Formats: sequence, structure tokens, C-alpha cells
Amino acid sequence: MTQLVWFKRDLRIQDNEALFRAAENGPVLPLFIIEPGLWQQPDMSGRHWAFLRDGLLSLRDALAQLGQPLVVRRGEAIAVLRSIAEQHRIQAVWSHQETGNDWTFRRDQAVSDLLKDFGIPWHQPRQHGIVRGNADRDKWSRQWERLMATGLYPSPVLKPLPGIQGGDIPRQPIPDMIPDECPGRQQGGRSSAEQILSSFLSARGERYHSEMSSPLTATDSCSRLSAHLAWGTLSMREVVQATRRRRAQIKEIPASQRGTWSRALAAFEGRLHWHCHFMQKLESEPRIEFENLLRALDGLREEPTDPSRLRAWQDGQTGWPFVDACMRALAYNGWINFRMRAMLVSVASYQLWLHWREPALHLARLFVDYEPGIHYPQVQMQSGTTGINSLRIYNPIKQSLDQDPDGRFIRAWVPELAKVDSSSIHTPWLMSESEKRRFGLRIGEHYPAPLVDHQETAREARKRIQGARGGTDARTQSREIYDRHGSRKRTRRRSGKNQPNRNRYSTEG
Repeated sequence: MTQLVWFKRDLRIQDNEALFRAAENGPVLPLFIIEPGLWQQPDMSGRHWAFLRDGLLSLRDALAQLGQPLVVRRGEAIAVLRSIAEQHRIQAVWSHQETGNDWTFRRDQAVSDLLKDFGIPWHQPRQHGIVRGNADRDKWSRQWERLMATGLYPSPVLKPLPGIQGGDIPRQPIPDMIPDECPGRQQGGRSSAEQILSSFLSARGERYHSEMSSPLTATDSCSRLSAHLAWGTLSMREVVQATRRRRAQIKEIPASQRGTWSRALAAFEGRLHWHCHFMQKLESEPRIEFENLLRALDGLREEPTDPSRLRAWQDGQTGWPFVDACMRALAYNGWINFRMRAMLVSVASYQLWLHWREPALHLARLFVDYEPGIHYPQVQMQSGTTGINSLRIYNPIKQSLDQDPDGRFIRAWVPELAKVDSSSIHTPWLMSESEKRRFGLRIGEHYPAPLVDHQETAREARKRIQGARGGTDARTQSREIYDRHGSRKRTRRRSGKNQPNRNRYSTEG
């Protein structure tokens, strides 16, 4: 009887447990469903599809080499799966566990009910270190380590399944979706993923720990694996094990010849833990996509979002050159480094006092590596609504001076300021009238003045949020949130006991 493998965010044949286990049990029907409802969601965009499409084309070629076409069907999952179940003798459905947005969560609930009606079991092995149900955070790291240490699943041997037609992989998933190829985006697909992993571990990553904070250096020194992990052209386990093999190789090199590889790869492996740690938050508490994690903050930013501030932030027209450069670079490339992502959320949340939901949706649409399980907990963390993390209010001028001291990044993405010298480019509104004339710049015409006084609004935001977090109810909720979601770092003390560390993952790394 036929084993149906439903590909979602796992577009690979290597280390694909669902595909491997299905192939052990009979002929495989590999399926990808283009779901119009998903692509109509406010957090999805054409650039996501463009990257995913690369992965689908790569997956189709890989399956063809195994003697089986990738079956592509358009429609809602319930209708597609019902049709297939009525046409074929499906013994079981296989797919990896998914921690997606609310829409995919509800879709999976409906699919589960459908398959129960048909009497078809649905097997969902894990591909990330995410625990469904009641995740014990005190033991969470141990289970993650066990999963990452298990052997990789090889590419399976597929038994021929005659009479199965593939299907087209369209340029757009739905006719009315705005095309968004994202000119500077990464190429998707398995071969690209393997090349990027190899180049990072062999050459690009040596200064990862020291160069990941500035957008000038992060493009090359960061791994750039996030989109491939998000859409599953690489598995997390593959990346973890490849990193550990490289760390073992580095240890065999004489200390004088290791360079900074040891520190770089240790920092990178820590970020791999970080990846699944944040996904677990959304898995355990899906409301994080829509509601403040700390409910004591409800109402604090609930007044209607100022559309002019939101639009200026979205368009890279805030009047803070470094902030605007980061937003414009992100819009073009579909990626920017973590610190700059944090700064963009911080400015929207504190200086502009916008509720985090609309900025989160805008960034989700721009990030080619959009991973809901990381995205929403991170946005809440950076906007100060978790109740368990310190407030990190980024000063846009300090970040500009620290991360782009000569203004090279600003000039590349804010050409309005291309002629301004390095001493003035971070704060062009403070130039004298004679300087503005010398550079041919009219603030308010060629480039906007800052929307607000960033220092004054930051102080007011901190005061308001700290006041709301200081109440009895807020403190009680914060303790409950830590018990449910707080990271645990095992540290050896004289007592020999493990102690929790509330700040293991710094938002300013």
C-alpha cells in the first residue's frame, strides 16, 4: 500500500526521516501542496515563494533521480488529501512536525481530523529539537542534544509507483500575489545550501564571532544558512554535525595555526541551540503570534498605530540614516544580520511607540528566512513584552557610529546622503545651514528629519514599560513565563547543581 509523504518545510531527500521511514514501508507518493489560503496570509510574500520554488525544483530533480516524480497539487490541503485518499490506497501519511504560523496550525488540526475519518495514521517525526505537548525546560537541552547526535538518515531507495503524474511548479503560488523575486536574495535549493555550509565552515566563518554585528561584514562572515534551515533544504542535524566535525578538525591543528576558528565555531554552535530554543516558545504557546506574552502589558501600546510613523519605518524614511539603510538593504536582499533586525524592532517599538504586530508582519514578509517559531518570540523579546528579558532599547545613532563609523553602509543604501562626509552622515539634521548647502542637502526635501527625538522617546518608553512590568500581577506572570519559556544554561558550581541563566541569549549579540 502507498505511503504518502507530504513535504512542507523539509525540501530535501537527505536526512529526511519522514521520507526514509515511508520508503521502508512501501511505495512512496511524494506530495507538495500549493495552498492558496497560506499564501493569502499577511505574513507571507512572493519572495518566500521564490526561494521555496528553488527548493521545489531541486527536490523534484532529486526525487526524479530516485525514480519518482514530485507530485505538485494546488488547493487547500483538506481537498487535495481527500482526493488522493479516495483515488489511492494510502496506508499512512508522513510529514515532519511543523511549527508554523496560526494558519498552518489550524490546517494541521483539520488534516488530523480528516485522516482519522479515513482511518489513515499520520506520522510526524521531528526535524528540530522541538517538543510537542508539555516541554520540560529543565530537560529540554538534553533532548535537543540526543536528537542532534543521532545518525543522519540517508537518501532512501524508492519503490516505483506507476501511474503517478507530477505537476507544474508555477512562478507564483496564487494568481493575485504580487511578484517579489527580491533582487539580492539568496538562491534556494540543495546545491546552494551545501555550498554555503561548506564555504562558511572552511573559509568565511573564521571571524563570525567578531564580524556578525556589523552589516558591513555580516553578509560574508555570518553563515547565511537561515533561509535553508527555514525551508528545509538543510536539516538542523546536518548543520550541527558538520559544525562539530569542523570543530574537531580545528582541535587537531597546532594552536598557533588555528586563528580564531575555535571561538567562531563555538559562538555559531550556540546560535544553533538558540534557533530551536525560540521555536519551542511558539510551539508551547501559539498565542505569541498575536498577543503580548506578558498580558500585564496589554493596553500599553494598543492605541491605533500611527500610520505615518509605520509607513516611514517601512519605507526607510525615518530620518535616522542607519535605520533607513538597514530597512532598505533588507527590502533589497531579503536578509540582514541579527543585531540590525533587533534595532529595527527596537526603533519601531520604543522610539516610534508602535505595537509590535504590524512591524512583525512587515518584517516577516521581507525576511526570506522567515521562521514563525523564531520570528514572533524574537519580536516580542525585542519590543519588551516577554516579561523575562531585559529591555534592550537601541540608540540608532550609537549603532550607526559603532557599526558603520565611516558611513559606507549608509551611502550604499541612502544615496540621498552620498555626498555627506563621515562626521555628519550619522546625524545630517544637525549640520549647519552652510554645511547643508555645501553638500546640496535640504532636510525635509531630499531626506527627512527624524520623526521624533530618539533619546526623549526612548526614556519615556522605558519608563512606561518598566512601570507596567513592576506591578504585582506582572511579576507573578513573569515568573510563570520564565518557568514555561526561560532558557536554562547548565553551569557547574561548587555545589555541582545546575543553575538557570535568564540571559543566555543576548539580544545584542
